Amino acid sequence: MLAATLGLAASAEAAAQANDPYLERARRLHAQAPLIDGHNDLPWEIREKAQGDLGRLDFQQPQPGQHTDVPRLKAGGVGGVFWAAYVPVDVSRPAVVAMEQVDLIHRMTAHSPDLEMAYTAADVERIHRGGKVASLIGIEGGHAIESSLGALRQFYGAGVRYLTLTHANTIEWADAATDSARHGGLTRFGEEVVREMNRLGMLVDLSHVSPGTMSDALRVSAAPVIFSHSSARALADHPRNVPDSILVRLKANGGVVMINFYSGFTEPRAAQAMRGMFDVQRRFREQYASDPEAGRRAYDEWRRQNPVPRGTVATIADHIDHVRKVAGIDHVGLGSDYDGVTSLPEGLEDVSRYPYLTAELLRRGYSDADVRKVMGGNLLRVMRRAEETAARLQRERGPSTATIDVLDGGLVRK
Repeated sequence: MLAATLGLAASAEAAAQANDPYLERARRLHAQAPLIDGHNDLPWEIREKAQGDLGRLDFQQPQPGQHTDVPRLKAGGVGGVFWAAYVPVDVSRPAVVAMEQVDLIHRMTAHSPDLEMAYTAADVERIHRGGKVASLIGIEGGHAIESSLGALRQFYGAGVRYLTLTHANTIEWADAATDSARHGGLTRFGEEVVREMNRLGMLVDLSHVSPGTMSDALRVSAAPVIFSHSSARALADHPRNVPDSILVRLKANGGVVMINFYSGFTEPRAAQAMRGMFDVQRRFREQYASDPEAGRRAYDEWRRQNPVPRGTVATIADHIDHVRKVAGIDHVGLGSDYDGVTSLPEGLEDVSRYPYLTAELLRRGYSDADVRKVMGGNLLRVMRRAEETAARLQRERGPSTATIDVLDGGLVRK
């Protein structure tokens, strides 16, 4: 009886989809222009659940326990994904872990005939025209470079095209949104990190950072910045989100906010409930200092025991509306956080569901041209601008030899 009921429900949904002209139009748009997701955490899931073994967690095949696999990427009309090379703040060798995750992303891409590595905006467009999904790499957490500009350059050479300046914790040279603001934003060395990223052509990602760090980066950066997976704080009051004061400045910078799908950052009641989530995470990390894995399990259990309202596709569209209203249509994109979160809006449960968000924007009166911008056109413009800025800066100066020890008054790395 249950199977019959589920079958009837699936048939009813299929019939509704067949009669939805907005969804049909959305799928056509996905075929015409690449939808690019700014942040997907599947690589860390493969590391944690299969020790990086693609034979044990083969995302080329359906993976019901994950938000992402290749069949659903294709069903969702995805043109490109920034895979996150996430690095926990409590690992002893963050640069090594980051490079292992970069290596895993390259192996993931080689493993799938449906994926191809991309390093430039032109690559993304070419790969999409060829019917494949563009793989891109972003490192999540500036602690991964271990305060070394040489390490930053090596990561760029390995294919990394954005660096999230912090994760949940304030680091030696930048304040995080969900930790104490020790520096008032970026230190002098932090500013030099931004300048060297500009010279390389690596996007400056301001998700997770404090408003002070956002402000300093906007002041220093010669290229447009991104928020790879953040939402509007005016709608959901969580410190991980972007204040209107920054959205106003983003317009002049030319950058883009890529809307996060996590319920705790997008649904207003959920955001209030999750304001202390990173404090809880730190508490478990300290409590289980001798057993980090136990600390992670305790935190995951805490999140399961503290469910939040999920929101809907309309919730995410509301955030897109707000960024469009404050910063403009040229400054909004998508950064789902799939496979890095525990709660997602109804209707956006996995990567196959992107067309439903596209259809919601069309239903709200967005033009095809504006939808293409949100899907990925704005990010491609930012990438091109970063590439052009890098070419100019490389003609003007060589690699920076600055060190944190000198710029920040004698700090010594451990």
